[in-house]
Amino acid sequence: MSSRIQACNLFKKAVLHLLSSILLSRVSSNLLFLLIDSSKETENYLLGVGRADCTGPVAEIPLMGYANPDQVGGGLLMRLYSRAFIVADVDDSRRVVFVSADIGMVSQRVRLEVLKKLKSKYGEMYRQDNVILSGTHTHSGPGGYFQYTLFWITSKGLIRQSLNAIVNGIVKSIDIAHQNMKRGRLFINRGTVENSQINRSPFSYLENPPSERKRYSSNTDKEMVMLKMVDMNGEDLGLISWFAVHPVSMNNTNRLVNSDNMGYASYLFEQEKNKGMLPGEGSFVAAFASSNLGDVSPNTKGPFCVNTGESCNNPQSTCPVGGATMCMAMGPGNDMFDSTRIIGQNIYMKARELYEKASQQVTGPLSSAHQWVNMSDVSVELNATHTVKTCKPALGYSFAAGTIDGVGAFNFTQGSVDGDPFWDEIRDQLLGEPSNETKACHKPKPILFSTGEMSRPRPWHPDIVDVQIVAIGSLAIIAVPGEFTTMSGRRLREAVKKEFDSHGTRRMDVVIAGLCNVYTHYIATYEEYQAQRYEAASTIYGPHTLSAYIQLYRGLAKAIATNRVQDLPRGPEPPFFNIGNLTLVPALTADRVPTNKTFGDVLKEVRKQYRVREVAEVTFVGANPRSSTENVTEHNFLTVERYTRTSERWDVVENDASWDTRFYWTKGLFGRSNVTIEWHIPPGTEPGVYRIRYFGHYKKKLVNNHVITLPFEGTSSVFEITVL
Repeated sequence: MSSRIQACNLFKKAVLHLLSSILLSRVSSNLLFLLIDSSKETENYLLGVGRADCTGPVAEIPLMGYANPDQVGGGLLMRLYSRAFIVADVDDSRRVVFVSADIGMVSQRVRLEVLKKLKSKYGEMYRQDNVILSGTHTHSGPGGYFQYTLFWITSKGLIRQSLNAIVNGIVKSIDIAHQNMKRGRLFINRGTVENSQINRSPFSYLENPPSERKRYSSNTDKEMVMLKMVDMNGEDLGLISWFAVHPVSMNNTNRLVNSDNMGYASYLFEQEKNKGMLPGEGSFVAAFASSNLGDVSPNTKGPFCVNTGESCNNPQSTCPVGGATMCMAMGPGNDMFDSTRIIGQNIYMKARELYEKASQQVTGPLSSAHQWVNMSDVSVELNATHTVKTCKPALGYSFAAGTIDGVGAFNFTQGSVDGDPFWDEIRDQLLGEPSNETKACHKPKPILFSTGEMSRPRPWHPDIVDVQIVAIGSLAIIAVPGEFTTMSGRRLREAVKKEFDSHGTRRMDVVIAGLCNVYTHYIATYEEYQAQRYEAASTIYGPHTLSAYIQLYRGLAKAIATNRVQDLPRGPEPPFFNIGNLTLVPALTADRVPTNKTFGDVLKEVRKQYRVREVAEVTFVGANPRSSTENVTEHNFLTVERYTRTSERWDVVENDASWDTRFYWTKGLFGRSNVTIEWHIPPGTEPGVYRIRYFGHYKKKLVNNHVITLPFEGTSSVFEITVL
């Protein structure tokens, strides 16, 4: 009996062991499946891309970038766009937003208004810590969207049309990205862009330690970093490219609103991917964003004296005859349009190559860290025994000299380490003398404008500045509030990468996104600061500005790497000034036409026949384009249309966002104006019958003195494009 019981127990144990093994194996396989599934979760994200117009007024508005009050908009070459990219965890617990807008720089006013609108729409989903707003730095976009006094001077105050167009365009691009979220993957790639940039302050760069310079093959960063976005089926969604070059291929004589070389690269990539669509249409979005471009120029022929043709590549950038105002750099093309095309195409071609070959997948969690900092009062620990401080904002004499990309006035020169009694006296009488404390803090910079001590009618420069890092898995995006020089950017990237490494987050790809969130001019290295060329004179928080930023961004990197972002102090909030509509831009008045003419009538007709590479041109009775901006958020001023005989209809083949069209507005007397439209007929244009159309709005004054705005249009005669 006992033997039977023993055998039975053994049998039960065997069965239990077998069942437990099977169960364990199933549990293990389930756990393994979950682990595999979980790993898949980290390999893909929810992705959204969006693009929206942010052009704003194209006439009578000072263009932002060269600080030249005479450079006022007089038409349109290419439309400006905001391009938004959202990356979210698959469970939507965290998300980050990167926006690249075709504007000179993001102002604090733009950022505050965008965040306010996002909060009203989405609550706490999009915040100051997880939204990066970056400007491409085109110098051919409308100005007037700042709340600090210095920027009002050359922009003729606050211009609501400009501000609203940018804010609404950014928000709309985020809305579109938000509405089109889908599961997808990210890939990163990098490569070298040749023949597209020079260092415009090589003598400043040489001030950096020889041992540091020897680590690099060039005095500019030639590397492009590209982030590719595809859905789970491998369908293209979009890309973000970061590359360091100034969008100043269009020089300071230009009057046409456009997005310059970086915008042209976006145009080429989007036209390629959005087959059969007009510019600005289609789902694929390609952003060519700014990086540490502070001392980097696309004018690759270098600086020459425009009056004699001799080189002016010297520490002061001056010419023997005519001084500094004669020293200008030239691009590779025959004119500024050609140079823009060449540089933009170079950048596009490299991005296309990197996009096609991208295979390194970006994986891992999302995180973001942000602080507001009073940059006028940061204590910086240089080492164990030495602590220094940043300064109240101030601009040096060489700020007024401008650069070889856009010279200043009155023959101020770069490299000025001494003031001038004449200009000092004028400054002291008009604006006030800088304090001894500020003078000492900024040495060796001779102070031209002590903007941190000037507060009428509002502060002239920001004290409260955003510092921000967003991490998308193994990619860290450093959002910097200004223009870092080449070596400044290298030091910042290296410091942030080392900080991640030291806390166990290794192999991070670190990129700098420039001109983000608030504009604080330039950030030169301490050594470059001593030379006091334009970039150093425009480093407004003093010689230790870069060291302060490195310390701050290391703190953000540490918080992300150690998962302690919640412990970061929020910092002092920036002001939001009630500045009304203070502007010197002339008010819109009633438009008028010549006798026996009406709006849209043709004044100068096209020819009957053209060939490829010729220019079809027509002039209309026009009206102020600002009336269209005021009443229509997205408006085409022109179309080029081809007649299709089979369907007996006119099909639009080009619009005012096309590179090949140009829209010129000329203001006349007594409310009259003309519009000239050019179509530079590109290679590959199909032979056939074409026409050019113009769309505008005019203001009409009624008997009761009320003014209304009415639409109108004009059409050229038909013309034929023939085969060569």
